[in-house]
Amino acid sequence: MQKLARTSSRNGFSLMELMIVIIILGLLASLVLPNLMGKGEEAKRKLVCVQMKGVGETLKMFKLDNGVYPSTEEGLEALIKNPSEEDYPSYAPNAYLEGKNIPKDSWKKEFIYINNDGEYDLISLGSDRKEGGKDGAKDIRFSECKF
Repeated sequence: MQKLARTSSRNGFSLMELMIVIIILGLLASLVLPNLMGKGEEAKRKLVCVQMKGVGETLKMFKLDNGVYPSTEEGLEALIKNPSEEDYPSYAPNAYLEGKNIPKDSWKKEFIYINNDGEYDLISLGSDRKEGGKDGAKDIRFSECKF
């Protein structure tokens, strides 16, 4: 009996047990990490579509009050300050965006606003901040966002 009690009261783990645990953790990490890599950029791209939707709703409020969307030249600045009291006499008294800043995308760049004969589009240049791009760096267009 005394011999059995001595062998079962060890302190700590053996080197072999630690190695097995480290190998198991390494295998789990190799299975999980590839699925998580790139999710940050994907989340940023999805967030841009959500931000664009918010700007789009603000543009709709502008159109409800004024009958048209701002011109491409007036841009999104028209949501902060009335570009022409003559052209927009029904402009909201407190403007359309809170604060005095034009919304920016996930990469801290302003959206590109285009008015095409009464239809608008918003564009983010994506992570490369350049026109065009492929895969994760591809430009994001509001008209292509899926909700």
